[in-house]
Amino acid sequence: MEFWRELGLLAAVRERLPFTYTSPNAIGAAETLLAFWLSVTAGARRFAHVNLVRGDVALRQLLGWRRWPGDDAVRDFFGRFEWKQIEEFFPALTQWLLAKLPTQVVTLDLDSTIFERFGQQEGARKGYHPRKPGRRSHHPILAVLAEPVFILHAWLRRGDTTAGRGVRAFLTEALALLPAGWQVRTLRADSGFFDGAFLDFLEERTLPYVIVARLTTTLKLRLAGLGGWRELDGDYAVTEFAARLQGWSRERRFVVVRERIRETKAAVGRKLLDVPGYTYRLFVTNRAESPEGLWRDYNRRATMEQRIDELKHDLAADDFCRRSFFATEAAFRAVVALFNLLSLWQTATRPASAASAGPGQPARHRRPATLRTEVFICGAIAGRDGRRPVLHLSQSWGGLHTRKPLIEQSLVWVRAIPPPLQNPPNRQTKLLLNSTADPTQN
Repeated sequence: MEFWRELGLLAAVRERLPFTYTSPNAIGAAETLLAFWLSVTAGARRFAHVNLVRGDVALRQLLGWRRWPGDDAVRDFFGRFEWKQIEEFFPALTQWLLAKLPTQVVTLDLDSTIFERFGQQEGARKGYHPRKPGRRSHHPILAVLAEPVFILHAWLRRGDTTAGRGVRAFLTEALALLPAGWQVRTLRADSGFFDGAFLDFLEERTLPYVIVARLTTTLKLRLAGLGGWRELDGDYAVTEFAARLQGWSRERRFVVVRERIRETKAAVGRKLLDVPGYTYRLFVTNRAESPEGLWRDYNRRATMEQRIDELKHDLAADDFCRRSFFATEAAFRAVVALFNLLSLWQTATRPASAASAGPGQPARHRRPATLRTEVFICGAIAGRDGRRPVLHLSQSWGGLHTRKPLIEQSLVWVRAIPPPLQNPPNRQTKLLLNSTADPTQN
């Protein structure tokens, strides 16, 4: 909370929220969102779980709040969001968070996942669901930066939407969020995004990419008679070829990795009936590196699955659901924003000597559930020292000595962020600000 206070998070949220509460007795909208974030950080998996944190007197004293919003207030908060409010608030908040980081050369990973639904919520449809066919679901899409660990953009979509549906519009929005000077090193995606029109889109924007190719009948026949294999070791071999598939605008490079099937290790890839004993992985790319270099780079995309797992199992991104589609999307995007806030905190508390292990590899990243148990959750008693409120932390939970370095390091990191340059307002703007200022908003 001290880190968020130093960042000016509450003021930034209040400034960007597209609505405010007019009732003099209402808890502020920004405070309600902050309470939701703290509840999810503490382990809330339903809107009703907000009430568990609501009873923490010490937490209210740390915030300086006399009241804590209940679950109905949080539901009402997300119920105020429609498509327009979502597009006004969450991209602006993401850009504000990205501005806290130095200029980066980033690796962008695309993927989709499934949020299982039990009811008649808007947008819940029967679609692709490998574990429970026929179950209603939502099908969100995410764009994740591998380094720094950051979820750049997210959409909640109907359950009957295919993986690559709307990806060009989605990626256009995601790239617009990157600060000036940031560069995309490469884009990585699975076979759900293997589409000629999408590849044209990437090439028009000169974005390097490596995408898993869908093994169509044409490509399977090509692989069966392929030669020119170069052995990497006794189990792996690589080769490449160029092809122009039906409906494509041009010929493109394909990289093939062949793996021998072994009893002691599960082989990754697809089997071909014409070539027993091997599995194959096929990539399409516009990059010029060696086949094995591209393959190893793509394998680092496995961290994308970890980010999705953290969102769903550690932060319950798929559990905060309302009947309204946009209310559900607002809750999902709020959890994504919390993930980025926790990632930013890890960046701040990471030792200065810690750096990425290489291109496409993030520095050490701890799961939100690990942060919850090792750092955030601690037995404590609220007390006073004269007129000052004091928090007595349990020594058996690590006490203050394990947390004080994290607090100091994060505050040093925040204060080292250069403030953004702004043009001074002219006289007319000053008069306008003074005339429209709300005296109740401090």
